[in-house]
Parts: sequence; C-alpha cells; structure tokens
Amino acid sequence: MKCLQMIPQKMVKKVVNDLSKYTIKQVEEFFAQGQVTEEFLSACANDTRKAVGTLLRRYQRKQADRKRVSELYSFEREFWAKGCEFVAGVDEAGRGPLAGPVSVAAVILPHDLYLPKINDSKKISAKVREELYDEIMAKAIAVKAAFVDAKTIDRVNIYQATINGMYESIFGLEQEANAVLIDAVKLENLNVPSLSIIKGDAKSASIAAASIIAKVNRDRLMDQYDKEYPQYGFAHHKGYGTAEHIAALRQYGPCPIHRQSFEPIRSMVDKEMNVPF
Repeated sequence: MKCLQMIPQKMVKKVVNDLSKYTIKQVEEFFAQGQVTEEFLSACANDTRKAVGTLLRRYQRKQADRKRVSELYSFEREFWAKGCEFVAGVDEAGRGPLAGPVSVAAVILPHDLYLPKINDSKKISAKVREELYDEIMAKAIAVKAAFVDAKTIDRVNIYQATINGMYESIFGLEQEANAVLIDAVKLENLNVPSLSIIKGDAKSASIAAASIIAKVNRDRLMDQYDKEYPQYGFAHHKGYGTAEHIAALRQYGPCPIHRQSFEPIRSMVDKEMNVPF
C-alpha cells in the first residue's frame, strides 16, 4: 500500500490524475493532509466510487462552512483594523420564559478562529451547541457569564435585568475588551467603542459564541431546577410558556423561580391576594 505522506508535493498533481490506483483510505488521507488541488477535486468528481463522492461532498461542505464562518468576522475585522485587538461579543438567553434567570455572556475570540457550524444558538441543535460550548471555553481569549435571577427581573423588569447582566459580563472579562459587539440592545455606559447589531447572533462570530455560552449555561441550570421542582417539567421547556408549563402552573401555582411580573403568573398571584388587576 502506498503511503501518501511520503509523496512529495510536486508529485501530488501527477498522482491524483488517476485515483483508481488508490484506496479510499489513501484518498481520504489526501484530504486530511490538505493535498487538495483543482486536479485532485476534478479526479474525485470523476471517480465512480460512492465513498470518494462522499469524501468530496464532505470537503465541499466544510469549505463552504469555513467561508460562512469567515464572513461572520466582518464586524470584528472593522474594529481590528482600527486597532481594537480584543473585541467582545455579548448576548443573552432567556428573556421570554416564565421561570428562571436571564442568562448573559461576553466572549472574546482569537482573530478568525474557525468554529465549525457556529451560528445563532437558536439555529443549531443542542448537541452542536454543547460541542461548540466546549470548544469556545477551550479556545476563547476570555469568557464571562452571568445570571440575573427572577426576583431581580421582577424588581427592575426584564429589559433592565438583561442590560445589567450584559454590563456584568463585559466588565468581568479577564481580558479587557477594546470594543464590544452587542446583540440588538444598546449599552450607553461603556468606556470603549461599541456596536449594536440587530440579529447579531447570526451576523457576528463573537456574538454567536456569546449566545451559545448563555444558552447552554441557562439550559443546564434549568435542568438542575427540574430536579428541584419536577412538577413543572423545566427540563422539557426550560421555563418557556408551553401548554405543559401553563397546565402545571394552574395545578401547582408558581414556585420561587417563577417571574411573578410575567403573565399569566402575575394574574394568578394577584388573584390569590385578592388584588384587582
């Protein structure tokens, strides 16, 4: 069997013109070692073996994803070009649920770090989120996460609670940010340049990374709450107002992690206290 790593680069073009001489394992090794030329790709396209076609499509998907992820750094590059070396992305998870905290995270990524499949946390599966979470935590320059609990949400409102969590995350980064990219909201009290981006978790790699950290942290916490308050089904709906959750609220009433300023909980509590609403 030929050992592909022993083939000199100048011989690659000649070799790959006729892939029929090589096993699937050897063709796979060409891809793995980055020995990919236009001639090689053309030879793969012309090869009749299904496995070679599978390897080619896998490579093409990965290249397309690399291009997509590279484009997610466009806002970061604008700040890098201005001398802002460390750009933080900030996002939240859990503004809408009836129970649990709002979760916030700030993340500073290395320049153009390739994170496969990274996207808005809502657009990827739980399995991919978990994989990306581990990779972000391992490779990010800095990560800071924060929770703002239900009682604080009830006291200051969900918007202000989210803002407070964002400031806590940004100012808590071990590496100080030179600029900040924020999903949707504006932060007026930062001492560095910032940019608010509508649907930023689908447009900025740093914001997408923050959305994944915030989402996974919150989901894990709600799984813990499910063990403490099993009657509500928090592991299934994570505190959102599903039919299952509303039915449990009507049967058991709210528990300590429910947001009493949110409907229908507010009406339930007011009714219990005989307060007009």
